[in-house]
Amino acid sequence: MADSVERVIRGKREVVERALTCLLSGGHLLVEDVPGVGKTTLARCLAAVIGGRLQRVQFTPDLLPSDVVGVSIFHPGERVFQFHPGPVFANIVLGDEINRASPKTQSALLEVMEEHTVTVDGVSRPVPRPFMVIATQNPVELAGTYPLPEAQLDRFLMRVAVGYPDHAAEVAVVRGASSESLLETLSWPPTSPADIAAMAEYAAGVHVADTLYDYAVHLVAATRSLPELRLGASARASVALVRTARIRAAARGRAYVVPDDFKALAEPVLAHRLVLAPEAEQSGRTASDVVASVLHSVPVPRTAAPVGV
Repeated sequence: MADSVERVIRGKREVVERALTCLLSGGHLLVEDVPGVGKTTLARCLAAVIGGRLQRVQFTPDLLPSDVVGVSIFHPGERVFQFHPGPVFANIVLGDEINRASPKTQSALLEVMEEHTVTVDGVSRPVPRPFMVIATQNPVELAGTYPLPEAQLDRFLMRVAVGYPDHAAEVAVVRGASSESLLETLSWPPTSPADIAAMAEYAAGVHVADTLYDYAVHLVAATRSLPELRLGASARASVALVRTARIRAAARGRAYVVPDDFKALAEPVLAHRLVLAPEAEQSGRTASDVVASVLHSVPVPRTAAPVGV
């Protein structure tokens, strides 16, 4: 799947693998980057390679919660209310520039992101599986935007930045076929949603040693006692770190997790959950710098593959 997506999004193997890891982990992805680097294309590629349905929502200040989750409309002829599903009823939901919508509309995604159901008029309706929200944020032109609160940021399993392509990749993009024609080739043969469920089920059985459970919790807990942070990572981050580490191990042909799995995923899983203290921000520190220092300070356990693996 990563090879297929990389035919369209060139030179971004790590970003593609992290997005697929997030999908297989059953989580949601936050993409923060400048316009024109392929954020929307990434979502379209993921939907194509899993044979799933993509819905895109352009978040604007006048967007209403019913525009996202759906609404019940009265039909006079039948004298009944009928539910008209919103764009969240898809496998991949792209929330473009989510920070431009009002907090009320942003919060409409909270239930479906956590529970995978939508409740309208007291009736809960499940969304398709697999299900992933890919929300994008533009770090420029911040006038009139509504920053996501920490509680909602914590709902995203990972955060990535696509970044500009390197020179060779950009030349290949300019010389090559358009992304539209390449996307058409990704839809055959697709990986089915049932295949994604089977992969996730297999990864859930990947072995994690007790010492590595301790290691994951120590990494997350270390962020809660740092004076340069106003808010550390929650217990949800510990769960996310283990879930994504299992996917990474399985994708590399291992039936067991190693410390390097946690190290590779710590930054995209933890950094967006941290809130820097004002002094740290003024000194130029970033959340990614803090995660790197935590990885350096927490001792790495010695582990071995389980017997028989």
